Amino acid sequence: MFRRKQFRLRLPSRKLLLGERTLIMGVLNVTPDSFSDGGAFLDSQAAVARALELEREGADILDIGGESTRPSAVPVSAEEELSRLLPLFRALEGKLRIPISVDTQKAAVAEVALAAGAEIVNDISALRSDARLAEVARRARAPIILMHMRGTPRTMQRGPFARDVIRDVLAGLREAVARARRAGLAKTQLLLDPGIGFGKSHEQNFEILARLQELARLGCPLVIGTSRKGFLGHAMARPGESPVPSSERLLGTAATVTASILGGAHIVRVHDVAEIARVVRVADAIRAPI
Repeated sequence: MFRRKQFRLRLPSRKLLLGERTLIMGVLNVTPDSFSDGGAFLDSQAAVARALELEREGADILDIGGESTRPSAVPVSAEEELSRLLPLFRALEGKLRIPISVDTQKAAVAEVALAAGAEIVNDISALRSDARLAEVARRARAPIILMHMRGTPRTMQRGPFARDVIRDVLAGLREAVARARRAGLAKTQLLLDPGIGFGKSHEQNFEILARLQELARLGCPLVIGTSRKGFLGHAMARPGESPVPSSERLLGTAATVTASILGGAHIVRVHDVAEIARVVRVADAIRAPI
């Protein structure tokens, strides 16, 4: 292990200290087709109840998405995305104490969501899908998470995969930071995500987790999302068995969250907040003497 660098992240309404302890980003998808919980929270009342539950369970940030980014997912329009997000944002107004992140690749969606209460933008395309997203985040003074992905959600798992995944991720994230800086965003407002499961083989996902310290050299906080992902289903299955379904991947998620924290992650993005909050406390205790 190495000493995890601390950062102060400025949000429109507050500051977040990153690195003193690991923060938990709770996932809330208001989509019909997300790989793990698609359709479960399309109803606004169910989504509000789940948002408040995630906060009670220990989430430090709530990440809300209105478009599925699972492998082979078909993109939706900004209008459709907003029709899913806005009722929830309006219903949550004044009810949450934790900040909201909006998971979107579209400037039009981010602009409305930030005006409706979001304070962080989570862009899986790292400003490649919509360059105007950087300007939206800059005007709102909102931090932005830049994620590495090969291709698009619709094509990313068809390959070919990178020969050297760490070199590929480092190069892609450096380019993402450069795009953001050219658009006027301060480096202090950038967070980086290596994109576990986004255009990588199962083996490459584990290699990234084992070598997170190399990504920390980029000088930005690291966000890691392994929760319930397909590579865990394959790794957890016995030889000759089918992959373990997403609903049974909690222990695999816990193992990778622990590895992420020991490797220097500042934020872990998960579905099962109550269970993973305990895992995070133990992993942070292991880090405490460092």
